[in-house]
Amino acid sequence: MLFVPPWINKFYVLDLRPENSLIKWVVDQGYTLFVISWVNPDESAAETKFSDYMHKGVLTALDKVEEVTGEEHANVLGFCIGGILVTTALAYLAGQGNKRIISATLLATMIDLTNVGEMSVFVEPEQVKALQSRVTEKGYLEGSEMAGMFNMMRENDLIWSFVVNNYLLGKDPVPFDLLYWNSDSTRLPARMIVEYLTDFYRDNAFMNPGTLTIDEQEIDVGLVTTPTYMLATKDDHIAPWTSCYRGVTRFAGPTKFVLGASGHIAGIVNPPAKNKYCFWLNDSADKVEDADEWFSSAERHDGSWWVDWGGWLASNSGEMVDAREPGDNEIAVLYDAPGEYVRVRSG
Repeated sequence: MLFVPPWINKFYVLDLRPENSLIKWVVDQGYTLFVISWVNPDESAAETKFSDYMHKGVLTALDKVEEVTGEEHANVLGFCIGGILVTTALAYLAGQGNKRIISATLLATMIDLTNVGEMSVFVEPEQVKALQSRVTEKGYLEGSEMAGMFNMMRENDLIWSFVVNNYLLGKDPVPFDLLYWNSDSTRLPARMIVEYLTDFYRDNAFMNPGTLTIDEQEIDVGLVTTPTYMLATKDDHIAPWTSCYRGVTRFAGPTKFVLGASGHIAGIVNPPAKNKYCFWLNDSADKVEDADEWFSSAERHDGSWWVDWGGWLASNSGEMVDAREPGDNEIAVLYDAPGEYVRVRSG
C-alpha cells in the first residue's frame, strides 16, 4: 500500500502518536506500507511542475514498491492535494490502459472545485496574479505564507485564542502535537503552485475534460474504473464535502462515498479506540448526482470510519503473504524512518 500525502505540509500528521496514527493502524492490519516523504523545495526547484510530482512522486513510488516487493499492483491512498495528485495519476494511467493501482482511497479530495468554500478568498484572480509575481521572483512560495492562509481560515482557534491566552492572560501554551505539525510548514515550487491554482481552482480540470493534459495525454477522470473509497468530513473548511462528493458521479468505476464528522484533520485522524465522532453511509444511493440528496437518506454510524474503510480495503486487496522487513532484498536502506526530508524546516 502506498500513501501519497500532501506536500503543502508534512506527512506525519497521519503518524503523530502511536495511539492516533493511521500509519500504525494500517500496518497493524497487515499491510506492507510505503509513504512518500516530499522534499521541502528551495529556489532550485522553481520550475518543478505539477506533472513532475506525478511522475517523480506517485509513478516512481509505484515502481519502487514493485521493485521492493515484487508486486505489480498496489492500493494507493491520497490525502488532500495528495488525493488530487492520485486522481490525476489514476486518469493518466487509465488513458494508457494501465491498471497497476487496484484500489484508490481519497481523503478530503476535491473533485469539483466550483465551490471551494472559504478558500475562494485566496484564489480570486487578483490574489493569484499577486502570488504568481511573488513566487516567480523568489522561486518558491514560503511555507509561512501558506500556513498563515490556513490559520486565517480558522482564526478563532489558531490565532486569537493564543493572543488571549498567551499574550493577554500570560498562560503558557499547552503542548499539542497537532499544533506543532501545523507550525512545521513547507515551501512550494513556484511553477507548481501557479499550475495547481490555474488548472484546478480556475479551470476545474476534473470536471472539464481536455482542460489538463500531461505528456500530450488528456486527463479525463471519467475513464477511471479503479474501485475508489472517498472520505470527506462534514465540517471541512479546506475541502468542502460537497466538492469531494462529485467523484461519485465522475468516476466510471465502483465508488464508495463516506462522510465523517468533524473537520479536515480531526475527522481524518480519528482512531477507533477513541470512539469519537461518527460517519454517514448511504448504501442505497447509486451515484446520486446531488450531495444533499445523498445525505438526506444516509445512515449515521457512531465511531471511526477507519473500521469501515478497513473492511473495504481488505475486500479490494490480494491474499496475505509472509511479512516483509526493510532490507530483505538488495535495495539499500538509506535512513531509518521517517527519513531526512521530513526533518527539513522552512525559514
